[in-house]
Amino acid sequence: MVRQSARSAEYEAALAVLAGQGLIYSCSCSRGDLPGSGSAEARYPGYCRAGPRRPAASLALRLRTDGVPPITITDRVQPPFTQAVDAVVGDFVLKRRDGFYAYQLAVVVDDAAQGISHVVRGLDLYDNTPRQRLLQQALGLPAVDYLHLPLVVDAAGGKLSKSRQALAADPGRAPEVLSQVLGWLSHPPPAALQKAPAAEQLSWAVDHWNPMKLQGITEVVAPD
Repeated sequence: MVRQSARSAEYEAALAVLAGQGLIYSCSCSRGDLPGSGSAEARYPGYCRAGPRRPAASLALRLRTDGVPPITITDRVQPPFTQAVDAVVGDFVLKRRDGFYAYQLAVVVDDAAQGISHVVRGLDLYDNTPRQRLLQQALGLPAVDYLHLPLVVDAAGGKLSKSRQALAADPGRAPEVLSQVLGWLSHPPPAALQKAPAAEQLSWAVDHWNPMKLQGITEVVAPD
């Protein structure tokens, strides 16, 4: 198993390519320095483009996005998504102030290293995709085809996830749960299979999978 913690050399090589193009700079800003009360969604306005405002502080590395034209992502299921990265996100972090490499850089470098051509993931990551396409272009890496799946949410609209203490599925109810999930994805198995072992249901789903059935579905509300 290859872990991101063992791939620092690959990430540094990517940063060197970007640095050679004059696309990255050091930044001393914390979230608290940003407009919007330091929220994760705050646009970074380029405070440190001319040099770190606090050179003695720990420094992050950011990608310059000024002058980048809007990027359009064509998803296999979702409507096309266009984002002007500079206007919406601003210069985004590639290496954090604590020395860890940011998700945006790591996922692009790792996908290319593994020869990944198609990515299937949750719709909550769709707005990350223009940043990743921008990095693919800057690093000369192949573009990836994406399919973003609808999210399962609670009654209040919050995404079910481990970070929100969502309960794990009961392995003893695997056939029932799998049948329910396939139904959420517009692929309900035939009545005769709805209580069949999970392996049989999965085999049926593989043979009958049609991603176009997911069009128009952005989220599914899980029952209490």
